[in-house]
Amino acid sequence: MDYAAFKTSIDAYDYRLFALGPTEITVFTLVKLAIFGFLLYVLAGRFSRWTLNKVLARSSISQGQKLAIIGLVHYTVLIVGAMLVLQNAGIKLTAFAVVGSALGVGIGFGLQNIISNFISGLIVLLERPIQIGDRVELSGVEGLVKEIGARRTTIVTPDEIAILVPNQKFITDNVTNYLYMNRAVRLRVPVSVAAGQDLRAIERLLLDAASRTDVHVDPKPQVIITAMTATALALELWVWYDGQSFARSEVLSKVYFAVVDALSAGGVKMG
Repeated sequence: MDYAAFKTSIDAYDYRLFALGPTEITVFTLVKLAIFGFLLYVLAGRFSRWTLNKVLARSSISQGQKLAIIGLVHYTVLIVGAMLVLQNAGIKLTAFAVVGSALGVGIGFGLQNIISNFISGLIVLLERPIQIGDRVELSGVEGLVKEIGARRTTIVTPDEIAILVPNQKFITDNVTNYLYMNRAVRLRVPVSVAAGQDLRAIERLLLDAASRTDVHVDPKPQVIITAMTATALALELWVWYDGQSFARSEVLSKVYFAVVDALSAGGVKMG
């Protein structure tokens, strides 16, 4: 069988499925797209790994920034490769104009949050307002950052509950990062006592109570007066603690227990 006859027999199975603008989509067109799409997916993954292991391996940038760069490289290869594959298959990109204009509005609304979270994830990885291992508080949720993904960040609370937070929240909302300054965190413990008692003795009791908990010796705990009336004094015990190892509520509870025990043993009347 000569080449012309062979090509004719093969073309007999190349059925026309539909038209995309001026381009006819056949069975062989779809097969070609599937093969090249698979090869493109493999190539993008290998190129991303090569970039990570060869280009970025000796750089001084953080792991989060490396992941952000790898993500950009991966999706850039996929987008550029997809354009080349479509052109090679005979599909002009202008053929998608009709489909895009018809579905653009609906898809735009549907993917708005997804795209926003994806871009926010890249910003978080590049600017590093939070990092893996940081203790953060967002919308009343406090916990350790365990994973920063493309669209969401995983926060594990002290109750060992994983909270999946959309990355957009870390860009638009107020986020408390207890480790952003790489310093100890100050905790204000309010204490109210009845007026007419020895303030210096109460101060010593409070400082002794603080020394019995998991707070830092340096900076030293302090006691200040925040308000004073004829019947009561409002005090605050300032202590410093490790924001990564302990949750705020955990340290506050321990200090409260120590304060109540110390004041009770010292015969101090609460206000």
